[in-house]
Amino acid sequence: MPGLTALVLVTFIAVWAIVLGVMEIYGAIQLRKEIDNEWMLILSGVASVLFGLIVLIAPGAGALGLIWAIAAYSIFFGITFIALALRLRKHKHA
Repeated sequence: MPGLTALVLVTFIAVWAIVLGVMEIYGAIQLRKEIDNEWMLILSGVASVLFGLIVLIAPGAGALGLIWAIAAYSIFFGITFIALALRLRKHKHA
């Protein structure tokens, strides 16, 4: 049943992205008094939620299209976290 397997995998990826995005937004709100430019984490969270919703709305999209979307999402997500990590490296915990 490869069709059902593909649908479950796509749904799993979409739900994972939505949950991760919500947790990133929540984390940014919690860190807002600790760090500057928490908008990077919020932007990453919004991108995760949007990606998850798009994949969830159109699960029947072609596998090649989904691969390109996942690749673009991962590159954007990685760049955003690298930028956030560079900002957090300068932060000292009291």
